[in-house]
Amino acid sequence: MENNSKAIRLRIYIGSTDKVDNSLLSEQIVYQAREFGLAGATVTKGIIGFGASSIIHSYKFWEVSEKVPVVVEIVDEESKVLSFFDTIKPTLQKMRYGCLATTETVNVLYYKPGEKKFL
Repeated sequence: MENNSKAIRLRIYIGSTDKVDNSLLSEQIVYQAREFGLAGATVTKGIIGFGASSIIHSYKFWEVSEKVPVVVEIVDEESKVLSFFDTIKPTLQKMRYGCLATTETVNVLYYKPGEKKFL
């Protein structure tokens, strides 16, 4: 990805407790994005939200389970992001609960990759 270029942002809206093969879906997407060589991925936890089921999920300190909305965001070159989405789409289709994936064009003002450190 280059400075002052066009890219796309992939947003995947899921639940914080959604799992695939005993691991959190959001974590699995991030690890797969890294393996795929994408520029980066970020998971943001929401406070309150609802999806197609119209069930409102919110953070309340007295609840045992913290099922809240999360958004996984990935920004990179369009071809890379769309190719990556094709690889994770079968996983999203198998999910018990719903999800939403969107893309939008973004302008990359500045991108400076750091040193790669895999822990």
